[in-house]
Amino acid sequence: MSPTFLILAVGALGVGVYVLHKIGRALASIVEALAALAVVFVALWWVCKGLAWAVRQVVTRWRTSLTIVAVVAWCAVLGWLSLAVTLASVSLVLGVWWWRSRVTFDHWCGRVLRSVWARWAVYGRKLPKWLHACGLSVADGALPVTVTVNLFGRRSVARSTGGDSSGVEIPKLLGVRSGPSWDEVRVQLVAGQKPEDFDEAARALASARKVSRCQIRELSPNVVSIDYQRRDLLSKVVSSLPVPDIASVDGTGVDLRHVWAGCTEYGQDWRLPLVGSGAHALIAGASGAGKNSVLWCPLVSAASAIRSGVIRMSGIDPKGMELAYGRGIFARYGVSGKEALDVLDGLVAEMESRKKTFAGRVRTLPVSTEYPLELLEFDEIGALTRYTDRKTREAIVERVALLTTQGRALGITVRGYVQEPTKETVPVRELFSRRICVRVTSRTQVGMALGDGAFERGAWANRIGDSEAGVGYAWGEGIREPLRIRAGWVADETVKKLEDYVTNGGVRVVDLAARRGEEEGVAA
Repeated sequence: MSPTFLILAVGALGVGVYVLHKIGRALASIVEALAALAVVFVALWWVCKGLAWAVRQVVTRWRTSLTIVAVVAWCAVLGWLSLAVTLASVSLVLGVWWWRSRVTFDHWCGRVLRSVWARWAVYGRKLPKWLHACGLSVADGALPVTVTVNLFGRRSVARSTGGDSSGVEIPKLLGVRSGPSWDEVRVQLVAGQKPEDFDEAARALASARKVSRCQIRELSPNVVSIDYQRRDLLSKVVSSLPVPDIASVDGTGVDLRHVWAGCTEYGQDWRLPLVGSGAHALIAGASGAGKNSVLWCPLVSAASAIRSGVIRMSGIDPKGMELAYGRGIFARYGVSGKEALDVLDGLVAEMESRKKTFAGRVRTLPVSTEYPLELLEFDEIGALTRYTDRKTREAIVERVALLTTQGRALGITVRGYVQEPTKETVPVRELFSRRICVRVTSRTQVGMALGDGAFERGAWANRIGDSEAGVGYAWGEGIREPLRIRAGWVADETVKKLEDYVTNGGVRVVDLAARRGEEEGVAA
């Protein structure tokens, strides 16, 4: 190898190294520039994302945002000491108001403060997790499928459902209204959901909130209210109204469409119609569950109307014990099957007479002393609609069906009481427009008494305790969702006072045995 070639080779190598050096430095500069651009881009991305999150939080939680802005502005302008003094003064005023008048405080201020606090501290933060855990979220089925392939095989398809970025939609919280015992949480359903989904998850939602009861109400096709019971206002006995003063004989002051019967779980008065829409009622419950409270409490509330003759009472009492204790208020009264038929025949005859008198003149009979409300209290109706001879049973069922289908517009109301609310026991149970179910022994009886879907909608009458006599659920005409109620308790002495009050008003008591004797004498 010649020296000249060697020198040229070394020179070429040096030039190559030099060129590579220059290229390397150029590439390093490019990489550094790209890295700097990447850092700037990532930083700007996170800044923009943070700003977007902040804006979204400000918009979605505008109440909290305005509160923070107001506090900061106050402290900046007037100082924190004035803010502390103002808050202390307002708290003192509210405390005195609450101490002096809890009713007005709760009406004008308390429920608003509770609602704001419940939305901010409880439902705004926790409700989305509860809904997702109870299966009330909707996953986006259009998410890309992730498949991992390696030398050992292919992994199964996996989808993430952890948050909004994964395509899981949560029903939107619209508002919270907090009452004395219940929180009403309004949510908007997402596409693919229906109100029945929330009905099925009511128990799970109650467990998530750590409360005993949760009820779902449909407000519109895509909005439901999730009602949580924080405390039970029906845990204490509710007393009936007192019997009116004997000097008060005016029955016109009683609103027969809204007769006081007890209290609701919302702390409001529970009122029953004794005339018109929803007056026919079937009350079901086990022995000792408080059916007698539902029977006597409205009668005590309407005592002046009974005494003045605006209401004419009829009673069928197969046991011969419950209604017999206030026997004097009943113009018609029967115990045996034959006497029950006499009572029912008298009501049917009255109904036919009113048909002839008012046909073509009015659509609904105006109740008055001349044409009073005929109110039939049928205790233990199952004893005569199933557990008696076939001929009597069929006759009684036929007459009850006539009264419940035709009597409403003619001023005739039937209220029945039964322990076993099966179709076999009460064949005409569907003709009673309003149902009340106090404590029963099984879940299936809830549906029999109140109708299909009552248990799923929160009517858990089979879970009522033995010590909660009078507690039950009302459902039917005029009531969209099962309403938990407690009928007013009527003591034995109150029933006797009612009887004395009514009979002293001059109401004529009709004895069926004596009446049959008179009819036989006339026939002879």
